[in-house]
Formats: sequence, structure tokens, C-alpha cells
Amino acid sequence: MKRLIIVISLFLGLMPAMAQTENPVAHPEAVVQSGKARFTVLTPEMVRIQYSQRGLFEDRATFAVINRRLPVPQFTTEEKDGWLTIKTSALTLKYKIGGVISADQPSDKVLNISFALNGRNVLWYPGKDDALNLKGTTRTLDGQIGDNKRREMENGLLSRAGWSIIDESPRTKRGDGSTTFAFDKRYDGIEWVAEPVDKDALDWYFLGYGHQYKKALGDFIKVAGRQPMPPLYVLGYWYSKYQRYTSDEFMEIVNDVKRNQIPMDVMIFDMDWHTQGWTGWTWDRTAIPDPEGLIDWMHKQGLKVSLNLHPADGVDDDEDYFAELRDDMGMPATTKVVPWNLSDPKFYHHMFNRIIRAREKQGVDFWWLDWQQNLTSKYVAGLGETFWCNHVFYNDMRLNRPNHRPLIFHRWGGLGSHRYPIGFSGDSFTTYGTLAWQPYFTATASNVGFGYWGHDLGGHQQTGGNDPEIYLRWMQYGVFTPVFRTHATNWPGIERRIWKYENFPLLLETVKLRYALMPYIYTAARQAYDTGVSICRPLYYDSPEANNAYLFEDEYMFGDDILVAPVVTPSGTDGKASRRTWLPEGRWFDVCRNAVVDGNRIFTDSYTQQEIPYFYRAGAVIVNNPPLMNLNTRPERLILKVVPGGNGNTVLYEDEGDTQDYQKGVFTTTRIAHDQNTLTIEPRKGKFPGMLKERAYTVEYLAVDRPHTVTVNGVRQPNGVWSYDEQTRKVTVYVPLTSCDKQIAVTLKYE
Repeated sequence: MKRLIIVISLFLGLMPAMAQTENPVAHPEAVVQSGKARFTVLTPEMVRIQYSQRGLFEDRATFAVINRRLPVPQFTTEEKDGWLTIKTSALTLKYKIGGVISADQPSDKVLNISFALNGRNVLWYPGKDDALNLKGTTRTLDGQIGDNKRREMENGLLSRAGWSIIDESPRTKRGDGSTTFAFDKRYDGIEWVAEPVDKDALDWYFLGYGHQYKKALGDFIKVAGRQPMPPLYVLGYWYSKYQRYTSDEFMEIVNDVKRNQIPMDVMIFDMDWHTQGWTGWTWDRTAIPDPEGLIDWMHKQGLKVSLNLHPADGVDDDEDYFAELRDDMGMPATTKVVPWNLSDPKFYHHMFNRIIRAREKQGVDFWWLDWQQNLTSKYVAGLGETFWCNHVFYNDMRLNRPNHRPLIFHRWGGLGSHRYPIGFSGDSFTTYGTLAWQPYFTATASNVGFGYWGHDLGGHQQTGGNDPEIYLRWMQYGVFTPVFRTHATNWPGIERRIWKYENFPLLLETVKLRYALMPYIYTAARQAYDTGVSICRPLYYDSPEANNAYLFEDEYMFGDDILVAPVVTPSGTDGKASRRTWLPEGRWFDVCRNAVVDGNRIFTDSYTQQEIPYFYRAGAVIVNNPPLMNLNTRPERLILKVVPGGNGNTVLYEDEGDTQDYQKGVFTTTRIAHDQNTLTIEPRKGKFPGMLKERAYTVEYLAVDRPHTVTVNGVRQPNGVWSYDEQTRKVTVYVPLTSCDKQIAVTLKYE
């Protein structure tokens, strides 16, 4: 029943007209003011707490919170014995009328909030330590070795204590040392940074969701904005390496990729595409003499192209368009550098119109914003350069290239950064300890809605030679991450061309598996947009009262139906790597062992290098692609893997892949369910340009006995239309091209 509710919720969440209208001004009936304190009841579990000695309350959007116009929940207010009491169905807030709200000295004497958690009363008050916070993420993994970045993890929205605080107070420091600001006037259509109305005010959002972790995330995106869907191609394989490739070398890589039948969708041009040092805007034509021609050639090969930027040093006088930009800015002819000042709307306007737009006209599909210099602005005290660059670059693409989904590749800039996908985690070291910690890091970022971290698969910096095994294990882990991208630093001894490795056949299998899982992954991306629950998420979302869900932090859910427990240690002398795994309560299908196993247990198993420990939820239907070379084509046949051990269903989500119309209901859903031995593919709902009219299916029943007969829509199928593999115990049924508007029922019958 629980599984049915989950799938029905996903299906209902995919109904049309999901675009969110944002209004930072809360409904007046949700607001309770008492002197210099103001409380806004946003949901039964979420209350905004403001205190201003000047009586000035911020009603504009801030970096983390952009929408407060929610349906007003039921609540009561009472003033008695000098206390204001606000009660919702979940919380009781008490405020000492006239008291000064402060977190300087932990105390419940002025303000406190109580709620029930697992049958006991929890009391929160300002200054209380959230020692059980489950953390969120951090700006970068630059320098990561093992879990040395754990101490830098910022607090997240979820806590085993049952409560957490979003602190949007103007004086509160973010993880990078910056502070939050308001959004106010628009410049060229972009909401611009503005000073708070009272820099000394307190502005807290109390979240008292207990262990209802998914509900907390769902309500967070109501006030903080959704995780936009990235373009479909972003979820494919990227080739990337920090190296000064020439045009011929770039084309040689692509030709080798095609010669070796490797699926691929994105080619990265790292910083050596330009002249100068870290910052540069002008093509290095000694390496790339015809950039327009090279990018056009890449596009004809089915690849998207991104360029790396380090914009901190501004525009020097030997760069293309320098004179025009200097004159636009009204600077004297003796000027040698136009400084980088993105907080200045005049600079933004001319910089982007002169330089950024010129490169985009040459075919650049999106920008890798590799910001790593100044953490805060030189011109606006406390303004985070990472967050502000992300905000401006993302929205510039949204406004100026409306036929495409906006996209940047960047570092985390603090709460609110989830609105600007996707993330670049930075320069980690190639060690097994580093690999072992990345599953925790990636899944935990879901606790702040930052669901699209992309890592340097294989590690960025390494010593010694190229180890085929650690590269393979990193790639196997990468299959089940949001962004599947290989990368490394410019040391010439580091190799990231998978076809150069002795274990290339196994590396190739990881890429093929990634593309096979794409329908499942893309559906999970839509779910993240609708629900706030990211593709990679910790096990405690579904098992909040199981202590092992918190302890086995190198395991995670990948979508609703796949649990991943990657190998993160080297093989022993027997050629196998051992790992200890916990399976949550329920039944699971062990893909490596081709068997249904019981959950709520810990076990140890050993895995050869070709084996990846992952588990399907029993009863699930996992939708796969047939073999593809890129994501530019929509396959006419899909593979449906029917997992034994129970009944279940799923929803297949599809849309155009690279437009913003998915926010307006321009997409389709297909519900697929199996009950006993019948799989039902329901008629497709919705529409979008370019959708297929007909589709064929290959239905694979995993680990079952040979049936007596197989029927499709009640018609018995002859041998050849279906087959049985005795060794794998798999039934395969081929369903021919059928109108997507018609229902299909496939049934296995046993004597």
C-alpha cells in the first residue's frame, strides 16, 4: 500500500500546469504582529519569525526565500498572561509580549515552539544547538581527500531533532562568508540585489516537520522555488579534461569515441580555449583557429559544447571587444582593465551584450562558471560572488535564449542555489577514501534541494600511474549520480579517455548502463522538480526511524526504486572487493545475484570488477532505453524490466528535452503497472511537440519460472514473440509498434 501511495503521488504530481507563481508578500491573514516581532504562519509546520528594533520587516524576496504567498493554514492566536500563543495543527509558538528575540543567550523565556515527535514533546528556543542536523552541502570539494570536507558541510533543512532553522537574517554568515540580500528592481529582466530594510533584523524560518523529511522538502520548494529540470542531454556522458587540446585533438577524441561506439552528449572546452591566464575571453587561435567551425562540427556530431570561465580578473586591454566595453562603461582611453563588477547592472548589460553574447552566437551551448577567486564582492560588502554569478548567468540564459532550458555548471553558493542547476563539485584527489565519501556528499545535498552535483569521475588530481580499477569503480558510481562526467587536471600523465584503458570493455559498460537507465533518470528529474526530493537521496527519507539508515551513509536511493551501494575499496588478492550493506525493510531484488532478498538486514558480499551492487525495489518496473549513441533521438522501443517480489507500478515521464514548456504542462506521462503476472501499459496522457505516435516494448520479467503461455491483450503469443532464458530465468516478450493512445496488457500464464 505504501508503494502504491508513492507512485500515485508521483503520477498526480505530474499533472499539467505545475508552474509556480511567486509572490514574496505573505497573505495578510497569515501574519501576526506583536510590537517589534512578527510571525508568519506559512504551513502548519513552518513559521517565519522576524524581529526588528526599528519595526522594519522585510517583505521582498531574499536569496533563499522567494515566495511566501501560500494558502493560509488554520491556526489560532491568544494573548494571555503576557504571552502571545499561536497554535497550528503541528506547532505551538509562545512569545513573551514585548520581549527581545535574540539567539545570543539560549533561552525559552522570550520565545519557544513546541511540537510532538514520536510521542514525546520537543521544545525549541532561540540559540538551541541543532546538534542532530543532517547537514546539507558545501561550496566545493577542492582539495578533498577522504572525508576531510565533512567539517565544512553547512547545516541543512532536516534534523533528527525534528526541527531546523533557515536563517535569512542579514548579519548571518553563509558557508562562504557571504550574507543574504533582498531582491528588488529588475535590470534587463533580472531581479537585482538590494540592501535589507534592516540589516540588524532577525529573519528565521522555523521548520518543525519532525521526521517527515520529504514533506519538509516539498514545502521548502514552495517558498524557495523549484529545482528546474536540466536539459535531457545534460544527463548523458560528458568528456572533459583540463588540457590544452587543439581543434584536431578535439576532433580526434570525438572520432575515437564514435569508433569505439561510446555514447556521448557533451564536450567540455576547459580554460585553455582562451588566451591569457585564469581569466580570458578571447579564443586562442593558435590551438583553435576556427572556433565557429569546430563548434559547428561538434554539433553535427550530436554534441553540446560548454566553455570554462574564471571571470574574476575582468577584461584586459588585449581581449576581443575590450575597447567597445571600455567605451560602453564610460572609462578613459588609458584604461587597461575593465574590472569584474557583476553587481553593477550597467557592467552586466554591456559585458554580456558585447562578450558573452558573441561567444553564444558562435555556438556555445552553456557556460562552466568555474568561479574560484574572490568569495565576496569588492563592491557590495557581504555579497557572495558565487551565488550572484550563478543568479545572473542562469537568468541571463533564461531570458535571452528562451527556446532552451537555462543551464550553468557552477559551485554551490548557499541556500537558494538549487534554483540554478547544475553543480560542479571541484578538484578532489584520486583516492579510494575520496570516492567512498562522495556518495554521502551527493545524497546529503538533497537536504538543501541541491540535487545536481557533478563530480570529476576518476578524481581530479592523482599521484602515480593511472589505476584502471579505481577509475572503473568511480565510473560505476558515476552511473548512479546526477551528472556523468569524467575529468582531471592538466597533468599530462592523467588519462581520462576510457578507450585507452586495459579494462575499456568494463568502462564502456558503465556508459551503456547510464544511457539504458535514462528514462528512469529523467522521470526522477521531473519528480525532483515537482516534489523537491532529488534524484540521489539518503536512505533515511524512507526509513526515518531506522538507525542504520543514518549509519550506512555510503548507500543511497537513486530515484524511488533503486538502492545503490557502490564498491569504494580496492579488490583483494582474489580479484573481488568486499562490502557491507544494509537493506531497509521490505523486499529487494539483488541485481548482481539475480534474486529477491529480504530487507531489514545487514550482509557482506564480494564483488568482481564487473559487478555493481545495486538493488531494485521488489515489484518495481524499471524503464530502460535500447542502445543509443546520444540523447538526440527518441527511441521507438523501450525496455521494461519487471522486478519480481511483489506488485508495483511506475510513471514514465517524457517531454521535449530542452525547452521550458515542461513548466506549463507540455509533457506526457504513461502509467505502467503489474499485478500478479499481468503488466499493463496504460494509454499515454498529455502531449508535446515531437512525441511518438507509436511505440514498441521489450518486456523483461526478471528471475521468474517459465510460463505455460504468454498473451498480449488476451491473444496468445507464439514462440519467437516471447522467449525464456533458463540460465537467467528471464522471460522476454516483444510487443510490436502500438499506438501510444491504446492500452497494452502482457500476461504470463502458468499451469
